Amino acid sequence: MTKLGRELAAQGANIISLSVGEPDFNTPDHIKDAAKKALDENYTRYSPVPGYPELRKAIVKKLKEENGLDYDISQIVVSTGAKQSLSNAILCVINPGDEVIIPTPYWVSYSEMVNLAEGKSVFINTSIASDFKITPQELENAITEKTKLFMFSSPCNPTGSVYSKEELAALVDVFEKHPQIYIISDEIYEHINFKSKHESIAQFESIKDRVILINGFSKSYAMTGWRLGYLAASKEIAAANDKLQGQTTSGTCSIAQRAGIAAYEGGLESVHKMKEAFERRRSLVYDALRDIPDVKVNLPEGAFYFFPDVSAFFGRKDEDGNIIENSSDLALYLLNKAHVATVGGDSFGNNDCIRLSYAASDQQLIEALRRIKTALGKLK
Repeated sequence: MTKLGRELAAQGANIISLSVGEPDFNTPDHIKDAAKKALDENYTRYSPVPGYPELRKAIVKKLKEENGLDYDISQIVVSTGAKQSLSNAILCVINPGDEVIIPTPYWVSYSEMVNLAEGKSVFINTSIASDFKITPQELENAITEKTKLFMFSSPCNPTGSVYSKEELAALVDVFEKHPQIYIISDEIYEHINFKSKHESIAQFESIKDRVILINGFSKSYAMTGWRLGYLAASKEIAAANDKLQGQTTSGTCSIAQRAGIAAYEGGLESVHKMKEAFERRRSLVYDALRDIPDVKVNLPEGAFYFFPDVSAFFGRKDEDGNIIENSSDLALYLLNKAHVATVGGDSFGNNDCIRLSYAASDQQLIEALRRIKTALGKLK
C-alpha cells in the first residue's frame, strides 16, 4: 500500500499515508551527535558479532532499571534490527515440523519467518470484542505435542493491544505445564504504552529461561533507519544466536551501535515527549472513527495503530459498481478514492479489519479521517 501510495503521489495525487509503521519524528540530536562522534573516533571497523560490550552493558542496565529484569551481557545479542533478532531466534529454536503458536492479528513477518525455519504456524484467532487478546484456555487448546514456540507482541502491531501483568500471569500458568515451549516476547513498542507500566512476560521466574525477549531502538527513539535491535535470553539461546549471526551478517553497524549507547544513556525525555504526542493523536483518531457509521473500533492501549472492524462494508459497491469483498479491496478503495493509504487486515491474519497508523501530524489525521468517512459513506 505504501508503494501504491507513492506511485499515485508521483502522478500528482495528494496522498495521506497511514500505512507506514514508523514514528514521524526525527532521531533525537544527542543520538545523532554520538554517531558523528563515532565517525570522528574511527568506529568504522568490524564490531563484535553480539555487539559492543559497552552497548550490551547499557542494555543490561536498561532491562534492570526499567523492567526489573536481571541479565548479564552474555545473554544479550545485538542485531541489525529487532526483525533480525526475531528471525535469528526462530531459526535457532525451530526444526522442520515444529509448531509455533501465533495469536492473530500478528505482525506480517512472524508466519513467514516460521516458514523460513520450516516450522508450522498455528493461529489463535481473536476479535475486537476481546481487544484482540487470547485467553489461557485458548492457549491451552492450541498446544500439541509438536508445539515448540509461542510468539506475540505487547504492545501489539497491528492492534495496539497491551497485556496486563494479570493477563500475562494467567498465560504463564499454562506455560508452566508445558516446559518444552519457548516464548518469544516482542516488546519493540514498549515505551509507546498508555497503561501505567509496561509488563514483560520475562518477569516470571518460572519461565524466564524459556523467554526470548526482543526489543530495539526503532520505535522508542525514532531510529527505524538505524537498524538496531537485540534479544535477551538464556545463555544457551543467546550463544546459539551469536553463532548463527556470526555466519550471516556478523556484527551490526558500528556507528548505529555507538548511537544506541547514547540513546540508552541519555534518558527518556525524548521518548516521553513522543509518547505524549501519540496519546493525543490516539484520542483524535478514536473520536473520528467512532463518528463513522458501521465502523467498529476499540481503544488501543499501546503502539500507534488502530485496527477497526470494517466488515460491515463488505458486499457493498462503489460508485463504479465494484464490489468490496474484503479488507484489501476496502484499503485499495480508500487509496484510490479517498487518497488515504491504509493496510488490509488480511495481511495481519484478520480480514475483518484494516490497520491505520496515527504516526502522522494532527492536521493530516483530521483530513485523512474526514476523507475516509466521506468515502465509506458512498459505498452502497
